[in-house]
Amino acid sequence: MKKIVLLFSLAGALLLTACGPREIPAKGDFTVRVFDDTPVRFAPDIYPEAYNAPGADSIYHLVNGRIILKKITLPEYERNVFVKLKVTIAPNGDRWDKSGSCFVLPKESGINLLNIAGTGPILGPIQGILFGPIAFLTIPIGNVIGGAMHDYFSGMICLRDGGTQMPQMIKRYSNKGIFNVYNVFCCLLLLLVGAVFVYTPGDIAATSVFGFDGKPTSISTWIIYGVIFLYYLIATVFPIDAIIGRIYPIFGAILLFSAVGVFIGMFVKGYPLLNVWDDWSSPILQLTGADGAVKSFTYADYFKGGHFLPIFFVTVACGILSGFHSTQTAIISRTVKNERQGRMTFYNMMILEGFIAMVWAAGAMGVYNLALQEPNASLATGTIGVVCKDILGPVGGIIALVGVIVLPITSGDTALRALRLSLAETFHLDQSTNGKRMRLAIPVFVLAAGIIVFAKFNKDGFNILWRYFAWSNQTLSLFAFLCITVWMFENGKGKFAWMPLIPGAFYAFICSTYIANAHIGFNIPWTASYIIGVVFAIAYVVALCLYGRKRGAAVKLKMNK
Repeated sequence: MKKIVLLFSLAGALLLTACGPREIPAKGDFTVRVFDDTPVRFAPDIYPEAYNAPGADSIYHLVNGRIILKKITLPEYERNVFVKLKVTIAPNGDRWDKSGSCFVLPKESGINLLNIAGTGPILGPIQGILFGPIAFLTIPIGNVIGGAMHDYFSGMICLRDGGTQMPQMIKRYSNKGIFNVYNVFCCLLLLLVGAVFVYTPGDIAATSVFGFDGKPTSISTWIIYGVIFLYYLIATVFPIDAIIGRIYPIFGAILLFSAVGVFIGMFVKGYPLLNVWDDWSSPILQLTGADGAVKSFTYADYFKGGHFLPIFFVTVACGILSGFHSTQTAIISRTVKNERQGRMTFYNMMILEGFIAMVWAAGAMGVYNLALQEPNASLATGTIGVVCKDILGPVGGIIALVGVIVLPITSGDTALRALRLSLAETFHLDQSTNGKRMRLAIPVFVLAAGIIVFAKFNKDGFNILWRYFAWSNQTLSLFAFLCITVWMFENGKGKFAWMPLIPGAFYAFICSTYIANAHIGFNIPWTASYIIGVVFAIAYVVALCLYGRKRGAAVKLKMNK
């Protein structure tokens, strides 16, 4: 029955979009030759940098020649633009990965939101709101000061440097040692992204769409995980990105639809929300434990016992700040026509992601206060289904859930593929055949599967998995703040260095404190962990100031000569 309802709802959506208010006459076809027998190969001797200026043919050779790009101008069509590509790929004897994909990248900023937004600004705030209504203050403030600033400067520096990718920016504005540490964190994050984006869409599909119990002992749960893993394996080894690229914007639109629908629905249904000045100590739900004892949940108790600093900021993750976004700026910056579009493309899109985070935090608090869902961080995936179905109804809820499921899947396959390519490049592994790519991909998938098994059979498994994913994500942002700070000193803008230094110092404290105390970390008591966090934050600021001024002085001396 659910499948029939979903089919009719999608058909209705297509009919509605097909019925416009007026007809716009066709302008006719436009044909342009972009690439004509253009070689694509890994050639660091010919293309030594991540970005190389275009040649006489106006073609950009990126990432040592492995990616080619050419900007073209099309007529101004009002709507319904269809692009047909005819591409012939032939092996050229290159020892690296011969599989590839061809994309048409629009200039509009909306592509950045689709690229950076997934389940991050949904699941993080759903767990973070357990700390109470203080989240309604910390999420927007942190998003503006930290996340939006991080995305804007990362994107603009990348734009001014000609589309340089973040690894090359790290190498340029720091040193080899920091670059190697960055690569380790990148690989860790990509692995955890792959694991999280099997767990979360699998659980949502099992419990909220198909109606299974989602327990670790249920065969249905692992069948769904297996299907997602199979797709990931195919996508990691074979070039099927073009297929997903056709439907990705549709599900991105569904993500926005769900956020706006939940936002409006909360007012229509009159969801009970708490303000910062309200009473946090009133029990909102009576829980019966395994021993038969009755316990009550209050936001005040969770806030006091949950170590708001650093746990809240690690948990909310992408709704406030995401280091992963800086790794995507190279792709997006190459679609920006001029710097005036940078604010909308980078800054405003992160602000919009913060809005999505606020909506889902409020929606989760509403269902918690109505006792529609147990306030438990490890049940966050189930909370999504409760919010969607209660506010949007059965049909709208299922449509929203499909978007929430598909988006992380399309990000997970990209992460695991990128991890395989990173490992191949780091260790100089031949990836010229499917068999060789498969031999490298399988160990990666075994590690991801092991992480999922641990998380699934541990009662707090998802909470643990999410926090380590979020921690590695936030830690990655420190490297972006480093680049921004050094760039300011080198470009005579040292008086503005406080802008990246403030959020950088704060998250240096958050990330170091968390990993110092974490059980899968250094397992140090909280008091000592806080001291370590303060010391690390101070050292981070001092080191960056000294290093940045040194780099700035060297650049100034060179210019004077």
